[in-house]
Amino acid sequence: MTNSYYFPGTVLMGAGSLQMLPNELKNLNVKKALIVTDKNLLKISVVDKVKEILDNSDIESVIFSNVKPNPTVKNVDDGYKVLQQNKCDFVVSIGGGSPQDAGKGIAVLGTNGGSIKDYNGVNLSKYKSLPIIAINTTAGTASEATINYVITDEEEKLKMVIVDKNSMATVAINDADLTINMPKSLTAATGMDALTHAIEGYISTGATDFSDMFNLEAIKVISKNLKVAFENGKDIKARENMLYGQFVTGMGFSNCGLGIVHSMAHQLGGFYDLPHGICNAILLPHIMEYNMTETGEKLVNIANAMGVNTEDMTLEEAQLAAINAVKELSKSVGIPDNFKELGVDKKDIEKLSEYAMIDPCTPSNPKKPTQEDIMRIYEDVF
Repeated sequence: MTNSYYFPGTVLMGAGSLQMLPNELKNLNVKKALIVTDKNLLKISVVDKVKEILDNSDIESVIFSNVKPNPTVKNVDDGYKVLQQNKCDFVVSIGGGSPQDAGKGIAVLGTNGGSIKDYNGVNLSKYKSLPIIAINTTAGTASEATINYVITDEEEKLKMVIVDKNSMATVAINDADLTINMPKSLTAATGMDALTHAIEGYISTGATDFSDMFNLEAIKVISKNLKVAFENGKDIKARENMLYGQFVTGMGFSNCGLGIVHSMAHQLGGFYDLPHGICNAILLPHIMEYNMTETGEKLVNIANAMGVNTEDMTLEEAQLAAINAVKELSKSVGIPDNFKELGVDKKDIEKLSEYAMIDPCTPSNPKKPTQEDIMRIYEDVF
């Protein structure tokens, strides 16, 4: 059996790694950047730091900051227009998953044209995107490391999961100094998002020994460091470890697929514009339990990776211990355990479930769900 694996071109990792960007710019032979970010990041110094590096490298730049927390078709199409109007020849995405995903979409349109809706599917673009410098400021989505990006079609209330080898970052930067001021709530949500990636990737039907190596390592690192980073955001080592963990699982799940935690969370984002990481965290233990019969020893390995001693447990006890460890970690960083406070309406469950069934993450779930299964899980989470 043969497999194809995809990774970013260059990875700069560790506190202070942003300062290595000028060397990468020299190698790219680029002249004008479209900086893709959001309005909140404009208020802090990170965008200014990047712009100063570009200026000192004699590279012009234009800022596009109209990116929503769940980036939309309009956000990407509008960003593409700005890129065209200003004749930008590469993209610098600054932020968490939202600017990273929008930046990927804009860069793909930069060489392929059209609307981002034209590329909803798997490898539908013809040409490699414009160069992308992906500067990550959170520790969750690993969009700077992956082959996928997620854009919301607001008209259809649908999250499009676009899988495209042409969207891979040219340079990915994970500088822990840029995450120091991340709010506790965002640290929690993005950290649990990363843990969900690692666990879903590890138990997915597309998992290989290669992807398992990344995902199991990520489970260990994230479960050990998330609470530390949450309680003390200035702990630079914990911040570095969280960036490492989320990036490592990005290299894992991007090459093996996810499962119905993501299928179901995507719909909640599309319908209600809810934070993706929180939706994942709430759903994860429910779906781990749903998948128990099909995951065998892998849940035991997850429990061990999270620091649980399963030596004297039966298989079922160890599996439940893994689920409980996830619940306890989620609770310790302030994540709610149900949808009551999030504004989810029970009347939408049938439509949410219908969309979840056709989500690209569903086929790699270890247990093959019916729409009724997914509806029942949504109802349980209430």
